[in-house]
Amino acid sequence: MNDQIFLASRRTFLRSGAFLSLGFLASCGTPKMTPSGDGSDQTDATLGYVNDLRKQKGLKQLARDPAAAQAALAQADRMAKAGKMSHLIGMGDSFLDRMKDQGVALPAAENIAMGQDSAEKVYTAWYHSPNHLENMLGPNYGGLGVAVMRNPASGNRPYWAMVLSTA
Repeated sequence: MNDQIFLASRRTFLRSGAFLSLGFLASCGTPKMTPSGDGSDQTDATLGYVNDLRKQKGLKQLARDPAAAQAALAQADRMAKAGKMSHLIGMGDSFLDRMKDQGVALPAAENIAMGQDSAEKVYTAWYHSPNHLENMLGPNYGGLGVAVMRNPASGNRPYWAMVLSTA
């Protein structure tokens, strides 16, 4: 009898654990980012510069893409936390996986920078960098998100990220 109670209790425990696990997994989706420092969405402050450039080159205008803006904020936050400017931070990091997890329309591109104190200055830095300029002039892109993040752990230095999407 004691064995039956133990088995029934164990079965109930396992069944409850399975339901709790399924509930937890169902609640998982694109994780909401909780910024670790002082950051802001700079898409509107940057969009005009990028669209003026694209207009000069006869390219379609970009629009604010909320998913790209969220991905840019997340990347700027990651860099500010780590105290380094890098597209990939940590073992197993993947640009493609980050963009998919944030719901960014693919293909996508990312520009990063560190140290500029305004949207105009970071745009100018990207403009003068051939690879970053090529991203901003990508003919297939339709969406844009730009963000800056400062973190006390990294001396409050501004870390910037721009995400271009096909949205």
